Amino acid sequence: MSINFQLGITQTFPCNYLPNQHERLLVATDERLQNGEHYAWLMAQGFRRSGDQIYRPHCELCSACKSLRVLAKDFTPSKSQKRNIKKNNHFTIKISHQQRPIYYSLYKNYINTLHQDGSMYPATTDQYNSFIDSHITEQLYLEIWHDQQLISVAVTDVLNDALSAVYTFYQPDYNRHGLGVFSILSQLSLAKEMKKEFLYLGYQIDDCKKMNYKNRYYPHQVLSENKWHTVNK
Repeated sequence: MSINFQLGITQTFPCNYLPNQHERLLVATDERLQNGEHYAWLMAQGFRRSGDQIYRPHCELCSACKSLRVLAKDFTPSKSQKRNIKKNNHFTIKISHQQRPIYYSLYKNYINTLHQDGSMYPATTDQYNSFIDSHITEQLYLEIWHDQQLISVAVTDVLNDALSAVYTFYQPDYNRHGLGVFSILSQLSLAKEMKKEFLYLGYQIDDCKKMNYKNRYYPHQVLSENKWHTVNK
């Protein structure tokens, strides 16, 4: 793809993930990029979205954030991941192609219970909508149900050749079930079913406990120096 488009750079601000570090973002501001085709291309360049903002870390003194995508068709679960699947196989998975009003209460409970130290606390409807909603590309919502109770939602972008895991929130009472892992495994299964090549997981940050789990799914690729490098188990 060869076009001239506009990018912007944010001011430097304290890093949300690493102490004593600062971050800034490269932002795709050009309206011509606000569609599924161009977004898929930007994802392959290490960009990601939050709401309708498409961004990529562009820090002067740090390169800890590594874009990571799993090779969906070649993925094989590890022993611990197989145990997770077995442990949760009594749950029901449903796919919705539109956001539903019942999601917000689950999101609010998740943020206000498990992420009181995060930038999204306390949860509000405006913050939720601006973070989850997007007009850039098609979305689906992977729901996990326990009998008649919705216990988890994984917001997932649909690209031409990939799915992208945007955000997962779940019922805190089910924390011991490893629903974050189970959601990724379910998204990988869905990506394979939809014949997508990749599942994008966002940024792997090795020194951040909240962001260092994404490299446990093999095989995967990591973007480094503008090249994707395959990592096998």
